Amino acid sequence: MEIELSILLASVVAGATPILLATLGETITEKAGIINLSLDGSILLSAMAAFVVTYNSGSLLAGFIVGALVGAAVALVVALFSIYLEQSQVAVGFVLTLTTRDLAYFLGNDYSRLQGPQVTHLPIPLLSEVPFVGPVFFNHNLPVYFSLVLVGLCWWYIYWTPAGLKLRSVGEHPRAAYARGIDPKLTQLLYTMVGGLLVGLAGATFSLATKPGWGRPQGAEGTGWIALALVIFGGWHPLKAAAGAFLFAFLQVMGIYLQGWFPSLPSQVFQVAPFPLMIFTLLLMSASQNESVQRFAAGRPALKPFLQILSGAAPAALGKPYRPD
Repeated sequence: MEIELSILLASVVAGATPILLATLGETITEKAGIINLSLDGSILLSAMAAFVVTYNSGSLLAGFIVGALVGAAVALVVALFSIYLEQSQVAVGFVLTLTTRDLAYFLGNDYSRLQGPQVTHLPIPLLSEVPFVGPVFFNHNLPVYFSLVLVGLCWWYIYWTPAGLKLRSVGEHPRAAYARGIDPKLTQLLYTMVGGLLVGLAGATFSLATKPGWGRPQGAEGTGWIALALVIFGGWHPLKAAAGAFLFAFLQVMGIYLQGWFPSLPSQVFQVAPFPLMIFTLLLMSASQNESVQRFAAGRPALKPFLQILSGAAPAALGKPYRPD
C-alpha cells in the first residue's frame, strides 16, 4: 500500500511540473499588475520550438533555452502593447494565444510524431533511497527538481526581498512606487518577461519531459487557461498557487486510476473531470470572499481556517495601465 501511494504521489509531482512553472510565471507577472492571457498558445509554441531545436541539434539544453526565449518573446509583445501602447491586456493576450497556437501547429507540422531526445531521470544519490519520501521527491529529472525549488524561491523573493517589495508595490500602487523612485513601466516589462520565461520553460518541459514529442494535439492544450485559473485559486500567492497545481495534477492522475477501476464509464469522463472540479473550487473561493459569507463565519471559529486558505485578493492595479501625470 505504501509503495502504491508513493508511486501515485511521485506521478503527481512529475505531472505537475509544466503547469507549476506556468502558474508561478503568471503569478509573478500578475503581481506586477499585468495580465498575460497568451499562456495557452505560448506554451504550445514554446513546446514546438523546444522540440524542433532539440531534434535538430541533439541538445536538450538548447531546446530548453529556446523554449524559454520564445515564452519571453511572446510576453514581451504583451508587455509592449499593454504597458507602452496602453492597449487592452485582455484583448492583446487573447489574440496572441490564438495566433501562437496556430503558429505552433503550422510551423511544427513537419515534426509531428517524430521521435526525439528527451530528459532522462536523475535520481539524487542517498536522498532517492529514503523510504517513501525518496521516490516521491528525489527520483525525477532536472525540470521537476527545478520547479520544486522555484516554489520556495518565488515565495522568498516576492515577500522577503527588497526587489520583491518593489514588485508588489508596482502591482498594488504604481503611482506610489513612482514617487519612491521606481519606474513602474520598466518593472512591469521586466517581470512580464520573467513570467514569460517560466511559461516557455513549461512548454519545453511538456515536449521534452512530461509528454515527449510534438503533434496535434500535443497534450498541452488547455494548460495555460488552467494556470491562469490557478493563479486566482492561489490568491496570487506562489505557495497557494503551487498547491493548486499539485491538486490539479492529482485529479489528472486519479482520473487514470479511476478509469481502470470503472472501465464501464467512458474514458472522456475522467479526462474532463479535473476541469469542472477546478471551476467548482474557484466558485468556492469567490463565495468565501463574499461579505455575507464572511459575516456568517465570523461567529464560527471552525470556519475561519478554511476562509483563510481560500482568501486572496488581486493586486489593486492588476490590468490597469499606468499613466504618469
